[in-house]
Amino acid sequence: MIPEFKNVERILYPTDLSENADYTFGHAVRMANCYGAKITILYVFEDLSPNVLMIMHAFHGLDRWEEIQRNNQDKILKDIRDRIQAFCDEVTSNLPECPFIVDEIIVETGHPVERILHHLDKRPCDMVVMGSRGHGLLKEALLGSTSHRVLRRSSKPVLVVPLPSKED
Repeated sequence: MIPEFKNVERILYPTDLSENADYTFGHAVRMANCYGAKITILYVFEDLSPNVLMIMHAFHGLDRWEEIQRNNQDKILKDIRDRIQAFCDEVTSNLPECPFIVDEIIVETGHPVERILHHLDKRPCDMVVMGSRGHGLLKEALLGSTSHRVLRRSSKPVLVVPLPSKED
């Protein structure tokens, strides 16, 4: 028996705004159009590693570093949200024959894998469409670490779109 995607009403599209973003978004749009689904776009601004935080605290002092973060984080997240909205507007104008609906743009901080899985579990998302950028010598054989972890841990279907080769 061949399984079907039933009742795909909302697709979660996590993006890192990399070179693969528009290519992968095209796949999310195609899936949304096939099923009449809406797209929820998620961008996760990754938390700094403990080592970087320790260096920043030592360099700026804890109070000053927290002030810098408070003052800049909202602006950075708003800029990212605006960039994603402009990207959606551009795709819409370039593909008028391929209508799609972005129902929500979520921009937040955290660990990308955990936030993607959180939204898959807590929101009415039926599947995820995400890109992969394999790194290193075995990039042809390996998925990117974020997509690989989401694929392993997700209880919902995951479509992983590899970055096309230069010949494609």
